Amino acid sequence: MEKGNPYIPIPVKVERIRVESDDKTLRSFDLSFCNPKQRFDFLPGQFCQLSVLSKGEAPFGIASSPTEEKFLRFTVNRVGVVTTALHYLKEGEIIGLRGPLGNYYPVDKFKGKNVVIIGGGFAFTTLRSLAVYIFAHRNDFNEVSIIYGARRPGLLLYRDELAEWEKRDDVNLYLTVDREFPGWDKRVGFVPTVTKEVKPSPVDAYAVVCGPPIMIKWTTDNDKIYPPGSI
Repeated sequence: MEKGNPYIPIPVKVERIRVESDDKTLRSFDLSFCNPKQRFDFLPGQFCQLSVLSKGEAPFGIASSPTEEKFLRFTVNRVGVVTTALHYLKEGEIIGLRGPLGNYYPVDKFKGKNVVIIGGGFAFTTLRSLAVYIFAHRNDFNEVSIIYGARRPGLLLYRDELAEWEKRDDVNLYLTVDREFPGWDKRVGFVPTVTKEVKPSPVDAYAVVCGPPIMIKWTTDNDKIYPPGSI
């Protein structure tokens, strides 16, 4: 593949669009490179700039894993001009992409260790990338625990995949919502509270936490679960 300039947009095609939330404010876009030679390498945690002609560009974390080579996935929350333009796209349309940009999760350090992934709401995008990457290299990691919550069940991302993850015997998956909802039979409570309840072991472990600032604060303040330097 070519070594491109991450500051020059390259054309990508919208292959698939999925509505992720019950209020339709969150949609996932699977993109393919118009020129396969422009496909780039990346690691979980990085982001790209997506651009729509005459509307501008905005940054989005890469939700797909490097092991999913047929597409790049981005999950977009409709909050402004660019995100609204993206939501109005149709499959088959062409947009611009710059990247990969930013830092990445130090996956090499995680090898041979226990990994705890903690996410809240829309911030689960790059954590999905990390989880799928770990599943693809499962023998490289020890115990894996995932704690993921949202305000209500309809705001949990990638629900079909979460259902498949629940069937796996090589991951501890804890899903939670802020309060009781009809038909919800899993945990109820804020992510920091659930984290303290399930008590994933901090021994020989790394924790990756991504979510609203208040969630991160109350999760990482518990030194008994996450000693300084483990996150």
